[in-house]
Amino acid sequence: MTHIQLDTPVVWCWDHLNVHLVKEPADFAEEHQDWLQIFQMPSYAPGLNPAEGIWSLLKRHLAGFAAADLTYLTYLTRVIKRRLKKIQYWPHLVDGCHGSCRCGCVVS
Repeated sequence: MTHIQLDTPVVWCWDHLNVHLVKEPADFAEEHQDWLQIFQMPSYAPGLNPAEGIWSLLKRHLAGFAAADLTYLTYLTRVIKRRLKKIQYWPHLVDGCHGSCRCGCVVS
């Protein structure tokens, strides 16, 4: 498990996505609260969740792409992986996805 390898608690950030509200993840979180910390976030909070900014960059690159069959889905998977790899090596883009909340703290 990750918390053992890293020797630190694991943090999950949950928004109000329907899969985060079902019983199984909540039960899991309750059973493992000794090493698992849950932070509830608003449904859409790009200023609090840097991953939202990364997805926004990715979606802009894929605008207009339509996957008609499995061949296109395989291609789409390759394109997404390639684009995420490029974003990884553009620190200014990743840094731009870090926001700050209303209280003024920086979220990273």
